[in-house]
Amino acid sequence: MPAVLRRSWDKHWYAWAMVAPVVLIFSVLILYPLVRGIVLSFTNLTEANQLTEICTKSITGAQSCDPNPNRWSWVGFDNYLNVLTGRTGDFWQWFGITALWTVGCVVFHFAIGLGLAVLLNRPLRLRGVYRVLLILPWAVPGFVSAFAWRFMFNQQFGLFNGLLTAAGLDPVAWFDNRWTSLLTAVLTNIWLGVPFMMVTLLGGMQTISSELYEAATIDGASPWQRFLHVTMPGLRSVSMTVVLLGTIWTFNMFSVIFLVTGGQPAGQTEILVTGAYRAAFQGIRNYSLASTYGVLILSVLLVFSLVYRRALRKQGEVW
Repeated sequence: MPAVLRRSWDKHWYAWAMVAPVVLIFSVLILYPLVRGIVLSFTNLTEANQLTEICTKSITGAQSCDPNPNRWSWVGFDNYLNVLTGRTGDFWQWFGITALWTVGCVVFHFAIGLGLAVLLNRPLRLRGVYRVLLILPWAVPGFVSAFAWRFMFNQQFGLFNGLLTAAGLDPVAWFDNRWTSLLTAVLTNIWLGVPFMMVTLLGGMQTISSELYEAATIDGASPWQRFLHVTMPGLRSVSMTVVLLGTIWTFNMFSVIFLVTGGQPAGQTEILVTGAYRAAFQGIRNYSLASTYGVLILSVLLVFSLVYRRALRKQGEVW
């Protein structure tokens, strides 16, 4: 052991002991799958060619094994070229739907969450009750909410078509059209994501000094001006963080798309993470293709995070 590490161990052995379990769990659950996925993306590994040997039994019961002539091999960047050029899969279609889905959800999450936070930050009778009720969608497991919303959009028995029928309108086949199908997923995700935005922004509002509002009021600022010039600047650091987190979470929101739309109609509402899942676990499982999608998703989010961070630094935000 190098002298520097030995001295550090002798002086801070308890810190190393505390950190070791976390490092071990992180390595097993995150680091190893990440490295394994990157490695697989440079191969052509599938369910059909994963065996190194093919074994058969004779009539007498004897077993003989021969090398698999079609076993997996290294293909370099072929998977990335095939995916990005459209020869394999529908990456660009899924990327477009993913971008539209992410932007739509995050915009509504932030706008509705901010509006509710402003209302709940004011003196209001039964404010505590309203806060609890508005947080409930966040407390319900996501898959339960997804199934409930899918049932509400059911063409025959759903709540929304029931309301349309009661109003004298024709029921809508929500999942037979790309945009109405995507709309059902967006509404479901808004229901699930608004409470987080609301709670976080409400916490940020309560850290803004009341003296700033008092000074603005004395200077004759209207409520709208106080919101623009006191509340929004005070929420800048919080809002930038939650927008980034919301973007990453929504970009990778597998459960809502998979359970609500199921990619209907004909895969037109698939996003990148559901496409990667189907490549890995449906049909002839293409592990290398799924890993390629995973690496591309990670790359997109890393680039977005770096650009986002640079934009914040230009605005004077330290992050």
